[in-house]
Amino acid sequence: MSFITEALDSSHIKKEFSCGKEMLENYIQKQASQDVKRKLSACFVFVEEDNIVQGYFTLSNNGIPFEQVPESFKKKLPKSYTSIPTTLLGRLAVDTKFKGKGLGKLLLIEALKRSYLISKEIGSFAVIVDPIDEDAENFYTKYGFIKLPDSGKMFLPMKTIQQLF
Repeated sequence: MSFITEALDSSHIKKEFSCGKEMLENYIQKQASQDVKRKLSACFVFVEEDNIVQGYFTLSNNGIPFEQVPESFKKKLPKSYTSIPTTLLGRLAVDTKFKGKGLGKLLLIEALKRSYLISKEIGSFAVIVDPIDEDAENFYTKYGFIKLPDSGKMFLPMKTIQQLF
């Protein structure tokens, strides 16, 4: 199965996207295009020749309070920062028709690659996710994401991501 990752545009068919999570379905169907226009996030989709969205993810600039960084990482950061620059992987979803084919992993790898490449030009210490539920948390844990203390969010340091690429 060959996939093409593209920035979301009006040619992509998203009205029937169904992943079993209403919030993620509503986002791609009703809000993503507006967020892209407003520069609130970048949305990338996987499609085949028919332009039907099979899966998507969003990226945006983010920051986390210095005190939320785990102690083992704080030691390596300057204390003068009150907020640490990060990249937010805000949403990642796969249409149920395409589950079980490794698309979630491909989406994650693509999101991490894009995040790493842009971190060479705009500072970003890590990729942050805020898992929607336990399934999402288990997915990110499987790929090495670490829980941030007292926030429910998880992160993967850019130094770790760099080793992948």
